[in-house]
Amino acid sequence: MQPVVAPPVPERVRTLAAAAAPTHVSLAGSDRPAMPARGGVDGAGRPVLLVLPDEPLYDMRDEPVVTVDLTSNRLLGERELSRGLLKVQGWLQAVPEREARETAVAIAERCPDEALFTALESTGGARLLRVDIGQVVHITATESGILDAEEYLDAAPDPLLGEAERMLHHVNNAHREQLRRAVGFLLSAPAPDAWLWELDRFGATIRCDIDDPTLVRLPWPTPAGDVATLEHALHCLLCHR
Repeated sequence: MQPVVAPPVPERVRTLAAAAAPTHVSLAGSDRPAMPARGGVDGAGRPVLLVLPDEPLYDMRDEPVVTVDLTSNRLLGERELSRGLLKVQGWLQAVPEREARETAVAIAERCPDEALFTALESTGGARLLRVDIGQVVHITATESGILDAEEYLDAAPDPLLGEAERMLHHVNNAHREQLRRAVGFLLSAPAPDAWLWELDRFGATIRCDIDDPTLVRLPWPTPAGDVATLEHALHCLLCHR
């Protein structure tokens, strides 16, 4: 039986979204150019915008159709590189008051912003607006496509995401030479600029060369069901020589 090479597309997109931040928002049917955005993504995968009193969307009362650009980046050495772009299309609505604190806390874990909590603590301060999702366009270095709201919202990020990111950063910061030797052995060719690019329960993606990259997917023999199994799989990868 061949191993599963990568997570299902909806899971991969939700995993990207969990680590993404909004950069721009545009209004459907408007001549206004895309506006800078700030905020984050809530636990359900919905973009949440932090809107200040002097910004055009602040006085929104109905539910306009918008597209929010979410970008997910990866820091390799001193270079910040794009992992992917999500264009989330849907209807912009106010976060219900009863959900505002939970939403602000969820966003602050990945996109800290002091203004998040002014939205909770004062009348007339920042507002939290979220997207009722219609569809999600996803664009990465290797694929692109569209998920409808049901496909996207019914999926979940990689269950090992937090620990996988910790391991990835540790390898790239402390074990690059070991990674380069292992990748060179597996590819039967030198890999002087190899980086761990993605890590998940189904395998690892190696990025060879920052400026003119080649992405190499290395699946695990079986999916990792827990953190210990993922650590073991990564250790086995690094021990190739």
